[in-house]
Amino acid sequence: MAEQVILLPKTSEQRFKMSYEEWLVAFDEDTHTEWVNGEAIVFMAPKTIHQLIADFLSRLIGLYADLLRLGTVISAPFEIRIVEGGPAREPDLVFIAKENVARLTPDRLIGAADLVIEVISPDSTARDRSDKFDEYQEGGVREYLIVDPREGKERIDWYVLQPDGRYQAILPDEAGRYHSAVLPGFWLRAEWLREGQIPDPLIALAEIRGLSPEATQTLREMLGGA
Repeated sequence: MAEQVILLPKTSEQRFKMSYEEWLVAFDEDTHTEWVNGEAIVFMAPKTIHQLIADFLSRLIGLYADLLRLGTVISAPFEIRIVEGGPAREPDLVFIAKENVARLTPDRLIGAADLVIEVISPDSTARDRSDKFDEYQEGGVREYLIVDPREGKERIDWYVLQPDGRYQAILPDEAGRYHSAVLPGFWLRAEWLREGQIPDPLIALAEIRGLSPEATQTLREMLGGA
């Protein structure tokens, strides 16, 4: 089969009828797409705040996971296929615990991630809150974090999978912190994920770990000024 090349406008979501095999070769690795029910969905270019939040979470969780040797963090575009023959999704961020790294292949994640993060865009609300919620819950994704940075709608919704296979909302503690069960000792403040309030990932990491300013500076130097 000849490789299919599709040129796309970058201003809106596009859908194309094609097989999963066609989808695999139709787009380059820098295009954020998903394959669902015989359609390739090509997403509009993300807003600046979307990328700032995704980058912050990637760096923060990546540093935390590396520090405690918990597992692997991968940012979009990266394919996960929880169920054979099911949708091929590209979440904004996935975390795979070290005990599950065998699910990683050279090309994609086969099976459930331990944590999936989606940052809502103007066109993705129903997809992230309904379609993916159901897929991730049924597929056994242990935690699902949805970040909505849209003006006037700023919120985060964090869910943890229960023994009965259903998601339960993680509620903030008295200090406004949302605690992860998948990442032991890790937590987030909702205000960290709002425009103009995103902190330096190292400062956030230091607060999570209770580090002194001196220890934070030492950590920065160890990480080469990251």
